Amino acid sequence: MVENAHSLNIAASLVLLLGITYILGPLYLTFATASQSYEYLLRSGLAWIPGDQLFNNIARIFTETRIPLQMLNSLLVALSQAVATCALSFLAAYAIVGFRARWAGVVFALILATIMLPLDIRVITTYQVASNVLAPVNWLLDATGLNGVIGEVFGAPLHLEWSVLNTHFGFIAPLVAHGTGTFLFCQFFRTLPADLFKAARMDGAGPVRFMFDILLPLARTPFAALFVLTFLSGWTQYLWPLVASSTPDMQTAVVGLARLSPDTDGAVPDFPLIMAGALIVSIIPLAMIALLQRYLVRGLVLSEK
Repeated sequence: MVENAHSLNIAASLVLLLGITYILGPLYLTFATASQSYEYLLRSGLAWIPGDQLFNNIARIFTETRIPLQMLNSLLVALSQAVATCALSFLAAYAIVGFRARWAGVVFALILATIMLPLDIRVITTYQVASNVLAPVNWLLDATGLNGVIGEVFGAPLHLEWSVLNTHFGFIAPLVAHGTGTFLFCQFFRTLPADLFKAARMDGAGPVRFMFDILLPLARTPFAALFVLTFLSGWTQYLWPLVASSTPDMQTAVVGLARLSPDTDGAVPDFPLIMAGALIVSIIPLAMIALLQRYLVRGLVLSEK
């Protein structure tokens, strides 16, 4: 039986065209609405044809909103989270795979368990920890009775407080430790030949030198893939920056976009301004995907086993 390749190509092309339309349709609607005026929106609704007010709306984003400053916050948070997550995941995977300790399997399972506990689920407890990082020290002082001794000597018990809320460190730290990066590097390290470790030891390379001179150059592709994924996750993070920030100047760009909608009932949002802000906020992640797409695909493929 001869397969009708022409019909299959037509069907595949139609499915691909539908997928492209499904993805690019909202983007086109965003661009068309951002190029219209607020008066046109009140008169005609959402625009399907681009207008001539795009640059005016973009200029309003830079002059009337805090989106530019909030984009700097997003860039700092996303970059710091991506770098810290890559470094921590690389070291954890190297310790699990490279040293082959008895407890490595248990630790790896516990690290993977963090994937089932995203920040959205533990946001309340994370907020409690971030509101006072030194709370465990206070509990330890009370449990051991040292606070009673301190109270007798100094007249009052010791109570330590350190809040990281509304700080960049408070935004970054709860997002760094995640099992996905460790799993990615573990799978990549297991694809390397076992003789590579033995040959490095025979040449006199210790664990640290082996990590920097051999493993790190080989892991550039998984590093790039994890960096892109973590950066995009940090850039689009909404719930934790919303909860952890208390001033507009410390909010991220995604939170700032949501704040552009009016709080009063019955007020029509300035959709051209909001859509123009969405276009500006999307430039950096779209540019990163376009520049590092091949590293992202190669990193994910090479990490499979």
